Amino acid sequence: MSVPQRIAITGASGLIGTALVGHLKSEGHTVQRFVRRPVVAPDEIQWDPKTGYVDIEALRGVDAIIHLAGVGVGDKRWSKKYKSEILNSRLLGTTAIAHAVNEVKPQVFISASAIGWYGESGNRSVVESDRVGDDFLAAVCREWEGAADLVTDVRTVKIRTGLVLDPTGGALGKMLPLFRLGLGGKLGNGKQWWSWITLHDVIRAITFLLENKVSGPVNLTSPNPVTNQEFTSALARAMHRPALFPAPAIALKIALGGFSSEILGSKRVMPQALTDAGFTWDYPHITNALTALIQE
Repeated sequence: MSVPQRIAITGASGLIGTALVGHLKSEGHTVQRFVRRPVVAPDEIQWDPKTGYVDIEALRGVDAIIHLAGVGVGDKRWSKKYKSEILNSRLLGTTAIAHAVNEVKPQVFISASAIGWYGESGNRSVVESDRVGDDFLAAVCREWEGAADLVTDVRTVKIRTGLVLDPTGGALGKMLPLFRLGLGGKLGNGKQWWSWITLHDVIRAITFLLENKVSGPVNLTSPNPVTNQEFTSALARAMHRPALFPAPAIALKIALGGFSSEILGSKRVMPQALTDAGFTWDYPHITNALTALIQE
């Protein structure tokens, strides 16, 4: 972005948020981070998603608000309590931020969502216009995006993020130690589709969406989804290790509980909105992406 902007971000300490803050600052923008404790620095804005409190006065004059906050879907087993946390952290937080957006009227509001919107899609390709699925995460995404839709008269983008690849965290970060030991392999039968994107391209895409007049749901995925077997084979090649130890579906279900449905489920998601808007990926193919990430 050629003109320096003032941008406020929730979830600034997460995998995407940390990288995004660093990138925007390097581009000359002023970044303010939402915090849930009393502020201790001039670049902080206090909020409390549980009560709906947002320091509106500290937000006035911002050019963009990017809302990324929400508890990790794969961080814990899906107990009834944790499923409630997953939903409420998104529904309450997004509702609070949406009301703040309506109050201060930035130029653009970018709100996180996920490709969980589509539910199980099997081998069928899905795009932004496809209907919501019928499993737990699809229901969460429906409520999540519904809260973002409370915003009026501000360009709103709902980013449906896929499997974000970076060696420092997320699914890839958890897989690397096993593959380094030569203990990696496909998950379940390996035929399920994984819709992935590098963290590098996520940051580029969000920056692109700040600059370009895109609105509505936008899939943040590579244009080339792969099967889990293709993914694990590419990762093994990038690490010069074998991929001989498949994880049986039953073992994953025991180890991961409800979240195993996301690992074993199939989502073949195409980034139609980004493609139509003219976005280009630095890493559109899994082999080049993993080779670059493993070497970094």
